[in-house]
Parts: sequence; structure tokens; C-alpha cells
Amino acid sequence: MSRARLLAALLLACPLFSQAPVRGNVVSPEVHSDGRVTFRIRAPKASEVTFFGDWMPVNTKEKMTRDGEGVWSVTLGPLPPSIYLYTFTLDGVTIADPVNPRVKLRSQTSASLVEVPASPPALWQARNVPHGSVEINWHHPAVLGGEPRWVWVYTPPGYERERSRRYPVLYLLHGSNDTAGGWTLAGHANFILDNLLAEKRAVPMIVVMPYGHAVPYDAPREKQAENAALFEEYLLKDVLPWMEAKYRVARGRENRAVAGLSMGGGQSIRIGFGRLDLFSALGAFSAAVPADFDSRFQEVLRDAEGVNRKLKVLWIGCGRDDFLFERNRKLIERLEALRIRHTFRATEGAHTYTVWRQYLGEFAPLLFH
Repeated sequence: MSRARLLAALLLACPLFSQAPVRGNVVSPEVHSDGRVTFRIRAPKASEVTFFGDWMPVNTKEKMTRDGEGVWSVTLGPLPPSIYLYTFTLDGVTIADPVNPRVKLRSQTSASLVEVPASPPALWQARNVPHGSVEINWHHPAVLGGEPRWVWVYTPPGYERERSRRYPVLYLLHGSNDTAGGWTLAGHANFILDNLLAEKRAVPMIVVMPYGHAVPYDAPREKQAENAALFEEYLLKDVLPWMEAKYRVARGRENRAVAGLSMGGGQSIRIGFGRLDLFSALGAFSAAVPADFDSRFQEVLRDAEGVNRKLKVLWIGCGRDDFLFERNRKLIERLEALRIRHTFRATEGAHTYTVWRQYLGEFAPLLFH
């Protein structure tokens, strides 16, 4: 067979191997003008399909109904403007929405994202303002044996042009089972900083978002207990000097802040109180407060005046419906007893990015003045 005939035969055969078209394309999620959202999934062979969204109480579910074409659906809300995570469970198997390209990556499993926009656009939305850049970097840290690690880095608008300028740095840490991309993909930290800068409410800064699981997420529980110490070593010995060599970073403790959510909030407390020589601001959002806080920082806590002098910003926030609220409340009681200056925000909400976006929007304007 000639090459021309072979090519023609292959072209004719291609449709035989292509995916068959799906009847009645499924639209999911469908955000309605009143804030209600319809979620759909085609699963004609499933006997039960349920839905979970992160605004719902943990361990609850919404039953979905099936139509004659095997499409299951549920309409919920109206939901307040935010970005929400959700999943489907088909006969006991939990999956992300197969037709929604907005995916929330995790260390294990994944979920889908749905945005209910605000009008006018909220602080976490992409407004028509100058935008910074988010770069995904790979490096091979010695502390972790050269294992490749990714670090997401936000640089503010104008960073590429202002070659002589150096910028302060916020090290922004994610929570358990999240990834280095969490604060960007779900938290929209880049848009929050863009909008704060456009409103002249914040100092231009670099935001460094490393991967917080120095110990593999699926490691045995006894091994997981080593994660906080190993991550601290990784951040201080590898990430910090790597950043200051690669980016135009302003040196000195006055130009460094650390903050995080959940696990990252606990890491921030550990690093911030433990290295007052390196950091001048600390933010803890719904923090997994270290259980050994008093004993670990016994010497530091004896010098409340020294802590107050060195920590220009100590900002702690937690939602009243958060499972970590009591741990945060006890930390605040301890700080008050020691007369350590701080800000505490007890807000509505649970353990979700809806709360943490708000906290970042309040914390970032306080930095580097």
C-alpha cells in the first residue's frame, strides 16, 4: 500500500477509535443569578449519588435525584459569594466533578471548585487592576535529600520593571492535605494582593508558598509527628536562602513575615515564636496550635516585653464553627495572661477558604510598615 493510501486509511479509521459523543452535554456546576447552584453528574449505572460542599456540616450529604437519561442533580443555596469546594459520592466512591475543569488539588484525592461571584467584585476576585505574577519553581532541597519540591511565588505588579527595588517577603503556608498551589488555586492570594495594592492598602511584597508536607502525607502517624520540625528546617535552611538568592528580596527580620492556615498556622506559630531573630510578623488562621506551645517556648514567653518588641504583628483568627476554635481560644487566653500583644478575630464560619481569604485580606495590610 502506498503512503498516500495508508494515510487515507488511517484518517478514515480515526473516528472508529475516538470517544463517542455524549448525548445531552451535562452542565455542572450551573450558578444561577440568585446565588443558587445546580450540580449534575451523568452516572446511569449508579444506584445512589450524594453531594457534599465545604459549606455544609462535616459528614453530612445531600441526596441527588436521577432523571431518565441517568443524570443526577441537586440545586442548593442561595450561597453567599465565595469559592467553594465540592465532591460527588457514587455508590460509596467519592470523586470530583468530571465535567468541571476547576479542580482543587490535594496531597491525596481532589475536589472541584465553584465560584459564586460578588457584585461588585470581592477582594478575592480578579478585578481590572494591575496583576502580579505567580511562578511555579522547582528546587532540590538538601534538608530533604534532594527530593524535588515545588514552591509557588507571587511577585507584585511592577516587579519585572523595577530592577533595583527589593521587596519584603510573606511566607504563606497551607494546611494538611493541601499543596503548594492551594493559596493560589483556592485561596486566590494573588488576586487579594493585587486588589489590596490597587487600593493602596498594602505594601508591595513577594509571597512564597512552599509545600508543607516535608514528611509524605501518607506516611504512618508516628512519622507524621516529625513533619513540623522537618518542615521548619526545610523552610529556614533551604527555602529562605534559595528565595533570597533567586528573587530581589529585602533582607532582615523586619522584611519577613510568616502566616498560614490550619497545619500551616501551627507551623507559623512554631517558626514565628521560635525564630524571632528572623521574622517580625506572624499570622495564624484557624491554626493547629502546637500542643507543646508553653513548654516549647517557655524561655521566649518569660520575656513578654521582648516578644512585643520583636513581633510587630501577631494576628490570630478562627471561625466559631471551626473544630480548632477551642484550641485557638485557649491560646488567646494564654497570650492575654502573659500580656503579649496580639489581635484576635473570632468570626463566623468553619474550616474553609471562605474564612481564610477574609483573614489574608485583613492581615496583609498590616505588614511591613
